Amino acid sequence: MYKGTDRVLRVIGAKGSSPMNLESISNGAGLSLDATRKIVEWLKVNGYVTLNEKVAKEKLKETKEYGEYGLRGKMPEYLVFIKALKNEPIANLEKEEKQFGLMWAKKKGYIDIKDGRLVPLKEEKQVQEENNKLINVLGEMRLTGECKDQKVYEELAQRKLIEKTVQKEIEINYTGKKLEIKEEFDISVKSEDAQLGKEHPLSKLENRIKSIFLSMGFEEMKGGIVESAFWNFDALFQPQDHPARELADTFYVSGKAELPDNELVKRVKKAHEEGWRYAWKEEEAEKLVLRTHTTALSARALTKIKKGDAKKYFAIGKVFRNEATDYKHLAEFYQIEGIVVWEKTTFTDLLGILKEFYKSLGFEKIRFRPSYFPYTEPSLEIEVFFEPKQQWMELGGAGIFRPEVSIPLANTYPVLAWGLSLERPLMMLLDIQDIRTAYKNEMDFLKNARL
Repeated sequence: MYKGTDRVLRVIGAKGSSPMNLESISNGAGLSLDATRKIVEWLKVNGYVTLNEKVAKEKLKETKEYGEYGLRGKMPEYLVFIKALKNEPIANLEKEEKQFGLMWAKKKGYIDIKDGRLVPLKEEKQVQEENNKLINVLGEMRLTGECKDQKVYEELAQRKLIEKTVQKEIEINYTGKKLEIKEEFDISVKSEDAQLGKEHPLSKLENRIKSIFLSMGFEEMKGGIVESAFWNFDALFQPQDHPARELADTFYVSGKAELPDNELVKRVKKAHEEGWRYAWKEEEAEKLVLRTHTTALSARALTKIKKGDAKKYFAIGKVFRNEATDYKHLAEFYQIEGIVVWEKTTFTDLLGILKEFYKSLGFEKIRFRPSYFPYTEPSLEIEVFFEPKQQWMELGGAGIFRPEVSIPLANTYPVLAWGLSLERPLMMLLDIQDIRTAYKNEMDFLKNARL
């Protein structure tokens, strides 16, 4: 029996034969939805309630394709129209614009084609208003599950950009069975002695890593887990249409961030538009995300460094990725971040620092492999040899920040940088097979873990 079972049953019993749902029981009993759900399941198993599933209502949901349009704020036909304003040739259209945008731009009378070039047929303001109407309804759908504009709904349905989902509700009915609660306790029953508290293995390893970096002369960086897309992506020269910025990879938070000083924003914008050749937008940079890496802290730290300074920084913090979990991947995990700012530093210094760090953790066999990351060049992956399994395990990435990252932020180059895993070394040091073990709070594991 769970704590609060009597309160839940009183709430259900007060309704008599009238069915209730989980939310109303939770509110009436003053318990969380999760706690109420567990109690109701226990009551069902023990014959106090019955559960009936029914369809509450249908809701509209956007497809992945429509969600991508919403992220960038432009439908493909609008992108085609923008190119028509410049009288560009059809050959300049991107794959998506050819596949979807051209047909709809023609169908809506936005453009014509003459001598292989796009010609605008409508005023830009009118086309922009129609584009915004299709984009803005996305927010309405996410909030209410409905689309009140019938014309917009019909178009979205025709283009298969929306789909209907069925929201189901569980009716909970009281059977009339009375709950018997025994209040007495038998203090003569033998029990185990309470265990003394001890430091969690993750905290212990985190503190050891902090000591290593501090002993090497590094300063610690700190910051919040909710970050702006500007610091999380744009400041690191990650283009605004990069796949990692999609909902499938990143957790977005409602609200809008305030961008830093205008001169810094201009420098970052220039780096993007000259390097990636697209129109950089402030509204994308203002979005809030759960940080996908602690490298956002490094970007912030670089803006505080004066020309000619030599600095070494590190950070250990939680990051979030919208991905499936398995024995070696988590959606929420720790990252070990570090940068070295010095005009005379070299790639060899980076290798030496990483070797020294992992040797201090007890790993003797270390190797590096060439790799690719959007904001470092050259880039590498670090691997250490896992003796019990006789195999190499990848523990993180590193490299030298691209000039497009460090020069707009600090007017300096080179900057050594790395992002390393905290949980994977823990797996190796404790010889555990599943990275999730560290978060399950299993008493046997916590009692016996030795670092």
